[in-house]
Amino acid sequence: MEPPALDLSLDAAQLTAQLVDIPSVSLDEKSLADAVEAALRALPHLTVDRDGDSVVARTNLGRAERVVLAGHLDTVPIADNLPSRLDADGVLWGCGTSDMKAGVAVQLRLAATLPEPNRDLTLVFYDAEEIAAEFNGLKRLVEKHPEWLAGDFAVLLEPTGAKVEGGCQGTLRVRVETTGRRAHSARSWLGENAIHKAAPILARLATYEPRHVDIDGLIYREGLNAVMIEGGHAGNVIPDACAVIVNFRFSPDRDEAQALAHVREVFAGYDVVVTDSAPGALPGLAHPAAAAFVAAIGTEPAPKDAWTDVARFSALGVPAVNYGPGDPKLAHTREEHVAVAAVLEAERKLRGWLTD
Repeated sequence: MEPPALDLSLDAAQLTAQLVDIPSVSLDEKSLADAVEAALRALPHLTVDRDGDSVVARTNLGRAERVVLAGHLDTVPIADNLPSRLDADGVLWGCGTSDMKAGVAVQLRLAATLPEPNRDLTLVFYDAEEIAAEFNGLKRLVEKHPEWLAGDFAVLLEPTGAKVEGGCQGTLRVRVETTGRRAHSARSWLGENAIHKAAPILARLATYEPRHVDIDGLIYREGLNAVMIEGGHAGNVIPDACAVIVNFRFSPDRDEAQALAHVREVFAGYDVVVTDSAPGALPGLAHPAAAAFVAAIGTEPAPKDAWTDVARFSALGVPAVNYGPGDPKLAHTREEHVAVAAVLEAERKLRGWLTD
């Protein structure tokens, strides 16, 4: 079957509607990836590669700088919000409008209409961002084809409300464990309550003072918080095991080993078991390409108070920021939508950065 045809002569808002109307729930992106690949291969100024349902297109003009624009093709499951719908107020509704087919549409418009940008361009369209990291297409490209992602600076077109958000936090999850001895709760003095032993862990968290770290003029706020407590067997049993699940959101000036060392220090005397870890990303706003980007967008940059795939570029030595049309608070909601004006403005500003 022929892939749906994308019309790259449409403006970015109209192209967003086309993209939205090709369903691409995570692990079912093939039709959209086929359409993106076909549209890009029709552009003679681009070299196009594909791995699975990820597509990478590049100019090769010998410019002094290369920048990477990246966006994921997948969406969360559809929630009775397809096909797309444009209302009279200039708002486009539908699954993926904000997260992040508007950003992908901007990428495609720039690919089609800038055959000679002032910086060489790498455009990355990847699969499976919305689910477990093991499926993430950008992770796969980093591992299999890091040369495809080489660049001096990267922009991830996730929705940011049209603000530049530099880098991202790292994240670490651990189990802080206690042990005790089971007994019947009627004879509790014969046991040792592991849940009670967790009280000092919670006390340390309650009095913890997180760092605020200035990197490139952005203030990253760290946080160390209990997010779950596991323990107990029955209503009449003194528990012999308990675990406090703790999430550490750390500034990108720490690597994962330093973050874990800090958490172990906070919980000295307890067993600390790592369950999940991902590095942060430095913003790199001092780089000339980043400084020019911030100037072109014209808004005060802010730190990314979350983890995003910019960390994968940072791991390759490529400074990266988040910037895209759409409101991140609308991502994954039944009411997901994006303002047409915001999509067109993002296209205009990125075009200015790549042509001035």
